[in-house]
Amino acid sequence: MSESGPSVAGRERAQALVARAINCEPNVEALAEKIDAGRPLRVKLGVDPTAPDIHLGHCVVLGKLREFQDAGHTAVLVIGDWTARVGDPSGRTSTRPMLSEPEILINAQTFRDQAFRILDAERTEVRANGEWFGKMGLAPLFELASKATINQLLRRNDFAARMNEDRPVSVLELLYPLLQAYDSVALEADVELGGTDQLFNLMLAREIQSRYGMEPQVVLTMPILPGTDGIQKMSKSLGNYIGVTDAPEEQFGKIMSIPDALMPEYFRLMFPAESAGTDHPGVDKRRLGRLVVARFYDADRARHAEEHFNRVVRDREAPTDVPHYSLQDGDIHMPALLVDALGIASRNEARRLIAQGGVALETGPVTELDMPASALRGQILRAGKRRFVRLV
Repeated sequence: MSESGPSVAGRERAQALVARAINCEPNVEALAEKIDAGRPLRVKLGVDPTAPDIHLGHCVVLGKLREFQDAGHTAVLVIGDWTARVGDPSGRTSTRPMLSEPEILINAQTFRDQAFRILDAERTEVRANGEWFGKMGLAPLFELASKATINQLLRRNDFAARMNEDRPVSVLELLYPLLQAYDSVALEADVELGGTDQLFNLMLAREIQSRYGMEPQVVLTMPILPGTDGIQKMSKSLGNYIGVTDAPEEQFGKIMSIPDALMPEYFRLMFPAESAGTDHPGVDKRRLGRLVVARFYDADRARHAEEHFNRVVRDREAPTDVPHYSLQDGDIHMPALLVDALGIASRNEARRLIAQGGVALETGPVTELDMPASALRGQILRAGKRRFVRLV
């Protein structure tokens, strides 16, 4: 690099990669300097497999990682099989329950497979932080712990708020930011990506890298995609998510339920080459729905998903390709049937749907929790607007 700073080309490449990011720390110039070094940068994204499925909210930062890949840099996807045992405290108001090792392993494999719907698998370095934490003894852990202070860790807003309200903060949670920071040391990360809720953790990693004698990484944080409710961030636990493995009809239908005001943000974060606001919001939603389905399936499935929506939701007709479900004789427990036949998440969720009038047969709304099989056979059972099954 010259004394005058990064090259014009380095600045241009850095500016292009920073597009749509909320934070670039310390600044775009620092990223340009790394680009000017003339070698592929190691760009890290860490994910804890606390849940198995990826939704559109994950795709914002995964899409940014893909941009770095397409610019010739090395994408490093870190699966936090060890940090998931602690649980990221970001935004938490209470201690996160610990997951079992089998749960973590299953989630990690599913997350990895789904991430390759966005990333180029052949150009992605996938690492599990158990590689280094599984072999870390007490001496290296003590060394790591010595490189940060309690004062630093308690600068986190969520820790401070919980302590002020006399709610517990576990020692494990205090260690979490340090463990995530050490991932950047172990991987010699040049750049780390994350959501805006990760800024504290990512910036701490810069300090820890410095204390290990390394050049600190550049930090880029991406906006949090609002959920389909338009209020809270997209989350499977909140039920306001659109999963990358949802059926095309489910993806399209959920897009159509998004508040009109979110259209510009969804287009900006998911499809920056497109634009919203030039048409009626309903037209924009349909275009967004087709883009989402085509991204994770193909254009034909997107067209069929829209036709399905028109027929089932707009025209209130049953789908033409309703699957069949065989009933045994005797009384049928409707919550169990909804779980088995229509994929409702749990019996409690099924009971809630029934209580809200969201479950119906061709003869009318379902109000009973137990019904005889003889009254159900031959009918189409519907849950919500988009789930149907013919009972035989």
